[in-house]
Amino acid sequence: MECQRNISEIFLLGLSSKQNIQVFCFMFFTFCYLAILCGNLLILISIKGSSLFNQPMYYFLSHLSSMDICYTSCVTPKLIGDLLVQRKSISYESCMLQVFAMHCFGLIEVLILTAMAFDRYVAICRPLHYMVIMSRTRCHVLILASWVGGAAHSFSQLFMLICLPFCGPNEIDHYYCDIFPLLKLACTDTYITGVLVVANSGLIALVTFVLLFGSYVVILFTLRNHSAEGRRKALSTCGSHITVVILFFGPSIFAYLRPPTTFPEDKIFALFYTIIAPMFNPLIYTLRNTEMKKAMKKVWCQ
Repeated sequence: MECQRNISEIFLLGLSSKQNIQVFCFMFFTFCYLAILCGNLLILISIKGSSLFNQPMYYFLSHLSSMDICYTSCVTPKLIGDLLVQRKSISYESCMLQVFAMHCFGLIEVLILTAMAFDRYVAICRPLHYMVIMSRTRCHVLILASWVGGAAHSFSQLFMLICLPFCGPNEIDHYYCDIFPLLKLACTDTYITGVLVVANSGLIALVTFVLLFGSYVVILFTLRNHSAEGRRKALSTCGSHITVVILFFGPSIFAYLRPPTTFPEDKIFALFYTIIAPMFNPLIYTLRNTEMKKAMKKVWCQ
């Protein structure tokens, strides 16, 4: 099928058309983006500059912080810039690149969260085999597999979009390019494409969430046989993971595991997994983590 399109740029309606709301959003999301950069860079430098980098959990956490920065940087700078202008537009090529990058970094983050859950499962349920199972080579393989999975997922999503004939109107009710809003611009029947998107993105989110939830149920069940101090430490770590999983997967499942259509609430839910979750991740992983706080104090005081 020959790919055809009659549009060269796409107009974004953004979060709101009211000037006072746009000014507030500009200040709020600028603060959020700076907090995301500072918080995740703080974790990255603290882990890389300490012995924690040799531990699998913190090795994965450093990669998760990198993905948080990359993922939110696909959207937030453009959102902040658009709040200052009346005409919010993005070129067709940049729009497709944004779709690819968002889904690529998003799935990488999902797979890293899965690797972190596997790491906690092995540490708590099979502690005697932990160093053998979670060797540095295996950690490298899990990160590489996350990148390969993210790229494969994104290429499949991008291929479905670029082969649709876009002929206008070239306006979407969102603050970034996402698949479901873009399907409304196609001048052809997109039902099959929408179903494939749900099968690709929605089911990935749901299956991964179920696996993560199941692994933490097994972990909590196993903790019955541990000492009080062991339970406290494990619950502190797992509690952080579970909070991040809920913040990220809840809105994602709502956004993609449903009939291929759009709702006005989509923009609000999208804020959770594009900005709010990456902003809170550093706080969640450091406030209740004694090892992380000690490493930060050691690195930054020196």
